[in-house]
Amino acid sequence: MVSQAAGFQLEARADATLAVSGVLTFDTAHAALLALREKLANGSFASLDLAGVERGDSAGLSCLLAVLADVRAHGRTLAVRHLPEGLHALAQVCEVEDLLTA
Repeated sequence: MVSQAAGFQLEARADATLAVSGVLTFDTAHAALLALREKLANGSFASLDLAGVERGDSAGLSCLLAVLADVRAHGRTLAVRHLPEGLHALAQVCEVEDLLTA
């Protein structure tokens, strides 16, 4: 099942992966956060695939960190796969890279 909002898209895959595509920026981060929370609350996903993310900024990184914190608060884990280079570099600069891999 595919969910779409302005600038980004979520796709639930049969292998327990939630795929994100499009952009995770100031313009989309709030909507992305709400959509990700809804999908993750209603499904049992093991990984979040970001291979389709074309562009991200600090708001997109904050969105990802918030989603991971939510998942962990419920005693679950969610592996982040294919983190785009720009978001990876930003996570390193902000010293939060470990939060994306735990």
